[in-house]
Amino acid sequence: MTALSDFPITTKWPASHPDRIQLYSLPTPNGIKISAMLEETGLPYEPHLVNFSTDDQLTPEFMSLNPNNKIPAMIDPNGPGGKPLGLWESGAILIYLARKSGKLLPTDDAARLETIQWLMWQMGGLGPMFGQFGFFHKFAGKEIEDKRPYERYRDESRRLLGVLDQRLDGRANIMGDDYTIADIAIWPWIRAMTGFYEASDVIGMDNYKNVIRWFKVCENRTASLAAVNIPKRD
Repeated sequence: MTALSDFPITTKWPASHPDRIQLYSLPTPNGIKISAMLEETGLPYEPHLVNFSTDDQLTPEFMSLNPNNKIPAMIDPNGPGGKPLGLWESGAILIYLARKSGKLLPTDDAARLETIQWLMWQMGGLGPMFGQFGFFHKFAGKEIEDKRPYERYRDESRRLLGVLDQRLDGRANIMGDDYTIADIAIWPWIRAMTGFYEASDVIGMDNYKNVIRWFKVCENRTASLAAVNIPKRD
Protein backbone atom coordinates (compact mmCIF):
# COMPACT_ATOMS: atom_id res chain seq x y z
CA MET A 1 0.00 0.00 0.00
CA THR A 2 1.46 3.34 -1.02
CA ALA A 3 -1.44 5.65 -0.13
CA LEU A 4 -4.22 5.79 2.44
CA SER A 5 -6.80 5.39 -0.32
CA ASP A 6 -5.28 2.00 -1.19
CA PHE A 7 -6.78 0.55 2.01
CA PRO A 8 -10.30 -0.82 1.33
CA ILE A 9 -11.43 0.14 4.84
CA THR A 10 -11.37 3.79 3.78
CA THR A 11 -14.29 3.19 1.42
CA LYS A 12 -16.55 2.48 4.39
CA TRP A 13 -14.93 5.01 6.70
CA PRO A 14 -13.66 7.83 4.43
CA ALA A 15 -10.92 10.03 5.85
CA SER A 16 -11.79 13.69 6.30
CA HIS A 17 -8.17 14.30 7.35
CA PRO A 18 -6.05 11.83 5.34
CA ASP A 19 -2.83 13.22 6.80
CA ARG A 20 -3.81 12.03 10.29
CA ILE A 21 -3.72 8.61 11.94
CA GLN A 22 -6.99 6.84 11.17
CA LEU A 23 -8.42 5.05 14.22
CA TYR A 24 -11.16 2.43 13.83
CA SER A 25 -12.50 1.67 17.26
CA LEU A 26 -15.18 1.66 19.93
CA PRO A 27 -14.79 2.77 23.58
CA THR A 28 -14.44 -0.72 25.04
CA PRO A 29 -11.42 -1.39 27.31
CA ASN A 30 -9.21 -2.28 24.35
CA GLY A 31 -10.47 0.65 22.33
CA ILE A 32 -10.01 3.12 25.16
CA LYS A 33 -6.36 2.13 25.43
CA ILE A 34 -5.60 3.58 22.01
CA SER A 35 -7.78 6.66 22.35
CA ALA A 36 -6.05 7.39 25.66
CA MET A 37 -2.62 6.88 24.11
CA LEU A 38 -3.39 9.20 21.22
CA GLU A 39 -4.77 11.83 23.60
CA GLU A 40 -1.71 11.53 25.85
CA THR A 41 0.79 11.85 23.01
CA GLY A 42 -0.94 14.60 21.07
CA LEU A 43 -0.49 12.77 17.77
CA PRO A 44 -3.08 14.01 15.25
CA TYR A 45 -5.73 11.38 14.58
CA GLU A 46 -9.20 10.89 13.18
CA PRO A 47 -11.50 8.43 15.01
CA HIS A 48 -14.07 6.27 13.23
CA LEU A 49 -16.76 4.38 15.11
CA VAL A 50 -16.90 0.63 14.52
CA ASN A 51 -20.43 -0.16 15.61
CA PHE A 52 -20.86 -3.64 17.07
CA SER A 53 -24.65 -3.38 17.01
CA THR A 54 -24.52 -3.38 13.20
CA ASP A 55 -21.59 -5.83 13.02
CA ASP A 56 -19.25 -3.29 11.46
CA GLN A 57 -16.32 -5.39 12.65
CA LEU A 58 -17.46 -8.26 10.41
CA THR A 59 -17.68 -6.26 7.21
CA PRO A 60 -15.23 -6.99 4.38
CA GLU A 61 -13.92 -3.43 4.64
CA PHE A 62 -12.98 -3.74 8.31
CA MET A 63 -11.60 -7.24 7.90
CA SER A 64 -9.43 -6.09 5.03
CA LEU A 65 -7.41 -4.27 7.69
CA ASN A 66 -7.93 -6.64 10.61
CA PRO A 67 -8.72 -10.24 9.61
CA ASN A 68 -9.27 -11.01 13.29
CA ASN A 69 -12.36 -8.71 13.24
CA LYS A 70 -11.60 -7.03 16.56
CA ILE A 71 -11.13 -3.39 17.49
CA PRO A 72 -9.00 -1.35 17.67
CA ALA A 73 -7.26 -1.03 14.33
CA MET A 74 -5.49 1.92 12.78
CA ILE A 75 -3.67 3.24 9.75
CA ASP A 76 -0.80 5.67 10.05
CA PRO A 77 -0.50 7.45 6.69
CA ASN A 78 3.01 8.47 7.68
CA GLY A 79 4.41 5.17 8.87
CA PRO A 80 7.97 3.86 8.66
CA GLY A 81 9.75 5.23 5.61
CA GLY A 82 6.89 7.65 5.06
CA LYS A 83 4.63 4.85 3.82
CA PRO A 84 1.16 4.05 5.21
CA LEU A 85 1.09 1.38 7.90
CA GLY A 86 -1.95 -0.57 9.05
CA LEU A 87 -1.91 -2.11 12.52
CA TRP A 88 -4.21 -4.08 14.79
CA GLU A 89 -3.92 -5.58 18.29
CA SER A 90 -3.93 -2.92 20.98
CA GLY A 91 -0.58 -3.92 22.49
CA ALA A 92 1.21 -3.63 19.16
CA ILE A 93 -0.46 -0.28 18.52
CA LEU A 94 0.57 1.05 21.95
CA ILE A 95 4.20 0.13 21.34
CA TYR A 96 4.13 1.66 17.88
CA LEU A 97 2.60 4.94 19.06
CA ALA A 98 5.06 5.12 21.95
CA ARG A 99 7.99 4.73 19.56
CA LYS A 100 6.52 7.20 17.05
CA SER A 101 5.87 9.87 19.69
CA GLY A 102 8.85 9.18 21.92
CA LYS A 103 6.47 9.15 24.91
CA LEU A 104 5.20 6.76 27.58
CA LEU A 105 7.82 4.06 27.01
CA PRO A 106 11.21 4.28 28.78
CA THR A 107 14.31 4.66 26.63
CA ASP A 108 16.46 2.65 29.04
CA ASP A 109 16.61 -0.92 27.74
CA ALA A 110 15.80 -2.67 31.02
CA ALA A 111 12.95 -0.32 31.94
CA ARG A 112 11.51 -0.48 28.43
CA LEU A 113 11.45 -4.27 28.47
CA GLU A 114 9.92 -4.33 31.95
CA THR A 115 7.19 -1.98 30.75
CA ILE A 116 6.47 -4.24 27.78
CA GLN A 117 6.45 -7.19 30.18
CA TRP A 118 3.55 -5.64 32.09
CA LEU A 119 1.82 -4.77 28.84
CA MET A 120 2.04 -8.43 27.82
CA TRP A 121 0.72 -9.43 31.26
CA GLN A 122 -2.38 -7.40 30.57
CA MET A 123 -2.74 -8.69 27.03
CA GLY A 124 -2.34 -12.35 27.95
CA GLY A 125 -3.80 -12.41 31.44
CA LEU A 126 -5.80 -9.56 32.94
CA GLY A 127 -7.76 -8.62 29.82
CA PRO A 128 -8.83 -12.10 28.72
CA MET A 129 -9.67 -13.24 32.26
CA PHE A 130 -11.63 -10.08 33.09
CA GLY A 131 -13.48 -10.37 29.80
CA GLN A 132 -14.45 -13.98 30.40
CA PHE A 133 -15.46 -13.41 33.99
CA GLY A 134 -17.39 -10.28 33.07
CA PHE A 135 -19.31 -12.21 30.45
CA PHE A 136 -20.26 -15.00 32.86
CA HIS A 137 -21.12 -12.51 35.60
CA LYS A 138 -23.23 -10.07 33.62
CA PHE A 139 -24.58 -12.01 30.67
CA ALA A 140 -24.45 -15.77 31.26
CA GLY A 141 -23.40 -17.99 34.10
CA LYS A 142 -25.26 -17.13 37.28
CA GLU A 143 -28.14 -19.40 36.33
CA ILE A 144 -25.95 -22.30 35.14
CA GLU A 145 -25.97 -25.20 37.59
CA ASP A 146 -22.31 -26.02 37.05
CA LYS A 147 -20.50 -23.09 38.72
CA ARG A 148 -16.99 -24.19 37.79
CA PRO A 149 -16.55 -21.89 34.74
CA TYR A 150 -17.85 -18.87 36.66
CA GLU A 151 -15.71 -19.63 39.70
CA ARG A 152 -12.61 -20.34 37.62
CA TYR A 153 -12.66 -16.94 35.93
CA ARG A 154 -13.69 -15.17 39.15
CA ASP A 155 -10.83 -16.70 41.13
CA GLU A 156 -8.25 -16.04 38.41
CA SER A 157 -9.44 -12.43 38.17
CA ARG A 158 -8.96 -12.07 41.91
CA ARG A 159 -5.48 -13.58 41.69
CA LEU A 160 -4.47 -11.19 38.92
CA LEU A 161 -5.78 -8.24 40.91
CA GLY A 162 -3.58 -9.42 43.76
CA VAL A 163 -0.55 -9.43 41.46
CA LEU A 164 -1.36 -5.88 40.35
CA ASP A 165 -2.00 -4.71 43.90
CA GLN A 166 1.37 -6.04 45.04
CA ARG A 167 3.12 -4.38 42.10
CA LEU A 168 1.56 -1.02 42.98
CA ASP A 169 2.54 -1.21 46.64
CA GLY A 170 4.80 1.81 47.16
CA ARG A 171 4.56 2.83 43.51
CA ALA A 172 2.53 5.63 41.95
CA ASN A 173 2.32 3.72 38.66
CA ILE A 174 3.26 0.33 37.25
CA MET A 175 6.79 1.53 36.53
CA GLY A 176 7.10 3.86 39.51
CA ASP A 177 6.83 7.62 39.08
CA ASP A 178 6.41 7.51 35.31
CA TYR A 179 3.06 6.88 33.65
CA THR A 180 3.56 4.46 30.74
CA ILE A 181 1.79 2.29 28.20
CA ALA A 182 1.56 -0.38 30.89
CA ASP A 183 -0.78 1.83 32.91
CA ILE A 184 -2.76 2.76 29.81
CA ALA A 185 -3.22 -0.92 28.95
CA ILE A 186 -4.51 -1.90 32.39
CA TRP A 187 -6.71 0.83 33.84
CA PRO A 188 -9.52 0.56 31.23
CA TRP A 189 -10.01 -3.06 32.29
CA ILE A 190 -10.34 -2.06 35.95
CA ARG A 191 -12.91 0.48 34.81
CA ALA A 192 -14.82 -2.24 32.96
CA MET A 193 -14.81 -4.58 35.94
CA THR A 194 -16.10 -1.93 38.34
CA GLY A 195 -18.42 -0.25 35.82
CA PHE A 196 -19.77 -2.10 32.82
CA TYR A 197 -19.54 -5.60 34.34
CA GLU A 198 -20.85 -4.40 37.73
CA ALA A 199 -18.61 -6.90 39.49
CA SER A 200 -16.91 -4.86 42.23
CA ASP A 201 -18.61 -6.68 45.09
CA VAL A 202 -18.23 -10.24 43.85
CA ILE A 203 -14.60 -9.67 42.85
CA GLY A 204 -13.84 -8.02 46.19
CA MET A 205 -12.43 -4.85 44.67
CA ASP A 206 -12.28 -3.11 48.06
CA ASN A 207 -9.55 -5.57 49.06
CA TYR A 208 -7.13 -4.11 46.51
CA LYS A 209 -6.36 -0.71 48.01
CA ASN A 210 -3.33 0.01 45.84
CA VAL A 211 -5.27 -0.79 42.69
CA ILE A 212 -8.12 1.50 43.70
CA ARG A 213 -5.78 4.37 44.54
CA TRP A 214 -3.87 4.04 41.28
CA PHE A 215 -6.98 3.56 39.16
CA LYS A 216 -8.64 6.73 40.42
CA VAL A 217 -5.62 8.77 39.37
CA CYS A 218 -5.39 7.10 35.95
CA GLU A 219 -9.09 7.45 35.25
CA ASN A 220 -9.08 11.16 36.02
CA ARG A 221 -6.21 12.17 33.76
CA THR A 222 -7.34 14.68 31.15
CA ALA A 223 -6.56 12.26 28.33
CA SER A 224 -8.43 9.43 30.06
CA LEU A 225 -11.57 11.52 30.58
CA ALA A 226 -11.62 12.27 26.86
CA ALA A 227 -10.71 8.75 25.74
CA VAL A 228 -13.68 6.99 27.30
CA ASN A 229 -15.94 8.79 24.80
CA ILE A 230 -13.77 8.31 21.68
CA PRO A 231 -15.04 7.50 19.13
CA LYS A 232 -18.43 8.94 20.05
CA ARG A 233 -21.20 6.38 19.91
CA ASP A 234 -24.12 7.00 17.58
